[in-house]
Amino acid sequence: MPSDKEQNDESFSTFFAETGQGRHVPRAVFVDLEPTVIDEIRTGTYKALFHPDQLITGKEDAANNYARGHYTVGKEIIDPVLDRIRRISEACQGLQGFLVFHSFGGGTGSGFTSLLMERLSVDFGKKSKLEFAVYPAPQVSTAVVEPYNSVVSSITASLRFDGALNVDLMEFQTNLVPYPRIHFPLATYAPVISADKAYHESLSVADITKQCFEPSNSMVKCDPRHGKYMAVCLLYRGDVVPKDVNAAIASIKTNRAIQFVDWCPTGFKVGINYQPPTTVPGGDTAKVPRAVCMLSNTTAIAEAWARLDHKFDLMYAKRAFVHWYVGEGMEEGEFSEAREDLAALEKDYEEVAVDSGEGGDEGADEY
Repeated sequence: MPSDKEQNDESFSTFFAETGQGRHVPRAVFVDLEPTVIDEIRTGTYKALFHPDQLITGKEDAANNYARGHYTVGKEIIDPVLDRIRRISEACQGLQGFLVFHSFGGGTGSGFTSLLMERLSVDFGKKSKLEFAVYPAPQVSTAVVEPYNSVVSSITASLRFDGALNVDLMEFQTNLVPYPRIHFPLATYAPVISADKAYHESLSVADITKQCFEPSNSMVKCDPRHGKYMAVCLLYRGDVVPKDVNAAIASIKTNRAIQFVDWCPTGFKVGINYQPPTTVPGGDTAKVPRAVCMLSNTTAIAEAWARLDHKFDLMYAKRAFVHWYVGEGMEEGEFSEAREDLAALEKDYEEVAVDSGEGGDEGADEY
């Protein structure tokens, strides 16, 4: 049996590479089309942690314009970015895939990420790509043209969910994606509590599992109670035993508000990691003994697209701001194509909710 130290070193190497001098460098590339934000890393507390070649910036930003991020400014920086990704991946012993963190709203997050995903598919074939994407909030917007950027980049989004997965990435795709286009899992997390409230909260396995089915704990603004679940993966960490998980899931199954599609058995895929949740020193969130991240494929996530579509339609009916995109090499037809594709995706999710008897068990562990 390997010693605890060997096991720790092994797990550490998932996201860090060891240099000849014994230093650990993250297997990560930071990219922005303008230097301001990444300059904060270059001069900040952790500047010595990153290899300078892994912090890549351009000279001018995408100005909240998808077309600039994808066609003009983004084209100038994509090759050095891919070259650096290629070098890092060649140093991996068993590359499983890529985790891509970005927003849907800005020009770089939407346009450049779409370009990057296309090129990664060409260069790395069928390697998994997991997107941790920030959707525009319904009430707060950093850019007026966010709905345009979001719609155009949403059609290139592959998988999008949150949570540290210490298992084979393909296993989650197998269990969460019943049909190729139905591949947008919703992430929820519990408990999310501040340090001053931690002593007054009950944080049993049953409590945190129940919280995962509440709209307030989801990472995208939608109400799962208005939709139907196709698949659920529960990833626990910390002081959790299978007996408590079984009891929590049995309780969830008796809740009439939580509905599953009739063609999918109510199987829950469960992962338990005994490493307790970690918190940032001096941060706002409490240190807790256990936590759970739930990845679910639910028809309710279509609510997020319906909101975007509505805002998109209001602006596009007047062709507001469209000239900025056309001026950067995009064709107006791409707007309507992207809008039609998202409408088709909404319809796909609607049909899945009423579909019956056509699906099969995707191999989830039954609890």
